[in-house]
Amino acid sequence: MIDEAVSNLVNIASQPSPVIGVRSRALRVSLWIAQVVLALVFGFAGGMKLLTPINELAKNGAWIKDHASLVHFIGTCELAGALGVVLPALSRIKPRLTSLAALGLFMVMVLATGFHLLRGEARFTPVTIALGALAAFVAWGRLRWAPVRARGE
Repeated sequence: MIDEAVSNLVNIASQPSPVIGVRSRALRVSLWIAQVVLALVFGFAGGMKLLTPINELAKNGAWIKDHASLVHFIGTCELAGALGVVLPALSRIKPRLTSLAALGLFMVMVLATGFHLLRGEARFTPVTIALGALAAFVAWGRLRWAPVRARGE
């Protein structure tokens, strides 16, 4: 009888608190949603910068024609970030890279915000700020709050 009571107490104590478990689950789901959104947005944007001819892209801004290498570099960074924000966590191979990819996307958005402000294009900054905040959330969440365990851990 005492053994049964002790066993029940150990079982109860070893289970996570419902409030903490719900919060952690909600955070993990939120992080995955944010990661997928970032992957889709930056995968599309990066792919477009890499695959669309510069003359077509230049219709969105005259400066693009003069800085084709910069546009391709940004597209490469965005595409790498899109892959990096999902694949390491999904495969559980070096999942910490997910945080670094999200941090890289955050930096791209900080630079994009500054670029648009310098060019007098403040209308674009809400999007860059929102994407930067989402990337910062993923970087913080996967690094500190809800890291993905690597295979074999």
